[in-house]
Amino acid sequence: MNESILAIPNDLLEAIRLPPSEKFLRLRHELAIRLYQTELLTFGKARKLAKMTKWEFHELLGKENITRHYDVTDLETDLKTLEKLT
Repeated sequence: MNESILAIPNDLLEAIRLPPSEKFLRLRHELAIRLYQTELLTFGKARKLAKMTKWEFHELLGKENITRHYDVTDLETDLKTLEKLT
């Protein structure tokens, strides 16, 4: 997998009030949340960016009071998945 790199100046990175070991994961989560919230990424893509399971990302969105986008296409996909499972 070819990953792009987002460069963050050291002074800005140091200004983030988190322990060094938590900064990059937190930035990844924050970016995923905001891109999902603004509908620039789907739930699945945002979840992958956050490196979380479906349920972990649902929980994170809940903690941040982010409304889950769910449309007819999502419903149809879920119904097809359920049909395959039964």
